[in-house]
Amino acid sequence: METELIKTFLDVASCRSFIRAAKRLNVAQTTVSARIRTLEDRLGQQLFVRRRGGATLTPAGERLLRHAPEFLQSWQRLQRHVTASGRHVALATIGGEINLWQPTVLNWAAALRRQRPDIALHIEIDKPQNLIENLAAGRVDAAVLHAPPPRPGVKLDLLLNEKLVLVTTDPGADPLDEGRFFSVDWGPEFLREFTAGFPDLPVPAVAVNLGRFALKYVLDNGGAGYFRGHVVDPYIHAGRLHRVPGAPSFAYPIYVASCADADPAILAPVVACLRQTAATGFGK
Repeated sequence: METELIKTFLDVASCRSFIRAAKRLNVAQTTVSARIRTLEDRLGQQLFVRRRGGATLTPAGERLLRHAPEFLQSWQRLQRHVTASGRHVALATIGGEINLWQPTVLNWAAALRRQRPDIALHIEIDKPQNLIENLAAGRVDAAVLHAPPPRPGVKLDLLLNEKLVLVTTDPGADPLDEGRFFSVDWGPEFLREFTAGFPDLPVPAVAVNLGRFALKYVLDNGGAGYFRGHVVDPYIHAGRLHRVPGAPSFAYPIYVASCADADPAILAPVVACLRQTAATGFGK
């Protein structure tokens, strides 16, 4: 089928070699050549310039390379819809950006499975821009995002007015000491506000772009940092973390983004479940 031809094309384009692509696909080089010839015949365009040193894309090949991954993703989504088992009335593709997968998307998926076991789930954890593009293209039905950019074909609704709060494992120590403070990349807006609020703060000894990783590090090794309020509340109640008195908090709004063309019969229960989960506290 065309998907096999496209996959072979992507491998050759990646390797810049028919020989290396054949090894990667575990097929004969003649098979790779035959697939590319078939694809070129169907498109009526030469896709590669073959040379002894390898293969380079033609302008037509470059154009195909821009669209081939999207074609495969659409085909995979179609397969999931068509081949869903008889127990499922529909397939919902939900997503979340990397810093929100736990507990937000994790609890959402678990609650949705309990409430609607008749809906099969496909879950995507990705970068915000990739999720927005997939929402606009109809490959994702709904996703949880922080500060997503507006995009035609994507509807944005505020889900939660989250706050980033400063917590520490040792209330008697300076939380902003460069050896104790753990810097988390919560996005450009947080960075601007944080820098304005703490202009003289030295470069932290440890920095990371994944909030849950940073939180586990602080819990296991001691220290301080800014984290989502809903996530650290259970640790504060358990006495493992302490809010730093007088420290400013920073807004971290979370949105539910949905595909404008999504099937309302699928989208409505999915979003309703997300809002219910948010109302009960994602981190609890």
